[in-house]
Order: sequence, then structure tokens, then C-alpha cells
Amino acid sequence: MRVIYMGTPDFAVNTLQALIDSEHEVLAVVTQPDKPKGRGKTMQFTPVKALAVAHDIPVFQPIKVKEPAFVEQLLALAPDVIVVAAFGQILPENILNIPRYGCINVHASLLPKYRGAAPIQWAILNGEKETGITIMHMEKGLDTGDMIEQVVVPIADGDTGDSLHDKLADAGAKLLMAVLPKLADGTAKRQKQDDSLSSYAKLLTKEMGRMYFTRDAVELERLIRGMNSWPSAFTSFHGKTLKVFEAQLVEGSGSCGEIIAVDKESFTVMCGRGALRIMNLQLEGKKRMDTAAFLLGNQIKAGDMLGK
Repeated sequence: MRVIYMGTPDFAVNTLQALIDSEHEVLAVVTQPDKPKGRGKTMQFTPVKALAVAHDIPVFQPIKVKEPAFVEQLLALAPDVIVVAAFGQILPENILNIPRYGCINVHASLLPKYRGAAPIQWAILNGEKETGITIMHMEKGLDTGDMIEQVVVPIADGDTGDSLHDKLADAGAKLLMAVLPKLADGTAKRQKQDDSLSSYAKLLTKEMGRMYFTRDAVELERLIRGMNSWPSAFTSFHGKTLKVFEAQLVEGSGSCGEIIAVDKESFTVMCGRGALRIMNLQLEGKKRMDTAAFLLGNQIKAGDMLGK
């Protein structure tokens, strides 16, 4: 099939690589504009663009996909299908109607649940035991089109936003490769979504990672894993931001936010119900490290408070 691929972040790289490695022809890649990054604010390719450039695939980076000139470029390419994975813009109807087999989306949840920008992280934050990939036909609504196929991906107890991201990126690439031949031979099925079962996975913000120790330890442990590695769960210690990347659920008693135990490898902080043994962290101005290394250079004792 003649494919135009639309994607931007790391999640979309595996699927593009699978297309490159397949018998399908990738006519062009569409991705978000380059952005300045780092202290030097140098312009950096999106992950998808970097892969496309490495394989000499033409790249388009429209500020808005509805621009008439860009739409004309897509029409001229005459794709059989447009494949979208975490692109970052909503496609207008005149683009949706271009390909012979339509526009299909590789979405990182078991639709209709978790429509929106951050389905991977919200599945962990909400304590789901499984998530998955949905390949769907795109329409004007946000992740509301007819579903073609799904694959379930279990969420392990220790999964983080990063680890689950990698599992789903791999699963999405494999499922797309199974779906494209069915589109071509007419055997791909369509199933409407039940809108009453939908939920919205809104975009994450840094402030959402703030740890309020009045919350149950179970909720905060999910927050730590779901926000790992970005935007990260955080609190404050002696006036500095303290990011937390790994913690274990334990029992304890004390005031919310109180450090109730310290050993050579960790310290334990009390929550609204239960406690968290902090195993990996990063203090403002320092590198991320295991708590054992952190304790060698920082004085922490039982009775100290976090979040004050």
C-alpha cells in the first residue's frame, strides 16, 4: 500500500519503522514542527522526523494541517491510506477523505476508554490492570471513529509511564501490520464505539505530579509510576523540589508527610492511609539516584516532614 505516515513523539517511531521494514511504500512523513530544546535552545527534530530523514523519506511539518497548500500536497501524493500515531493535530474532513482506505489511527488504549492525549499514563494513575492498542478509522471527533482491531496489553505491578509506553509502542506497530492487509482485501471489520463507556485522558501538566500526602499511599504510588519519567511525581524537602521515581507500599503510623523511618537504602513517608518507602529520587539541582546514594550526602531523620 502507498502510505502517508503522521506521527511525532517516540511512541510513533516503532510503527514508522515497521512500515519502513514492510512491503508498503512510505510516500512521506508528516510531523510537528521542530522545537528548540536544551540550554542552547537548538532546534531539534521530532523522533519521527529523525527516523524519516535517516531513511530519506520526504518530511512535511505544517504548522496547521488545514493549510490549503499542504492539503494539495497530500492530494498529489495519492496515498492508499494515511496512518496516524500520536501526531498532535486533529485532521480536517478534507484530509480524512483523501486516501482510498481512509485515515486510520494507532491509539494507545482499549477504546472507547481513555480517548485523548495521555491514555498510557491515565491507565496507570487509575489503577487499571490492562490496557492496549486500538486501530480505528478516523473521523472528525476526538478518537471517536469505528474500531477495526484491538490487542490487550497487561499492566504489571511495577509498570511506569515509560515502560508501559514502550510495550504499547511495540504492540501498536505489530497490530498495524496485521490490519493493513485486511484493509486492502476488504476483510477489515468496523465496530462502532459505545460513547457511554468513554473517558477523557487529558494532557498531563507538571503540577499534576505534586504529591499530597493526605492521599492514600496506593494512589501516590500510582502517581509516581504513572508520572515516571515525565512530568514526574514531586514534593519538597527543606525548600527544594524532590522528585520521586520509585516507591514501595508499606504500613506505618504518623502524620501525613512525616518521615517515619530511615534505613541505609531508603526512607519512609506517611500518607493518608499507608506509607511509602522511597527508593529512587532526585533532589533539585542534583542527578537522579537511588535513595541509598542520596542518604550518603543528605541528612534525613525520622520526624522530618515532606511537602512543607
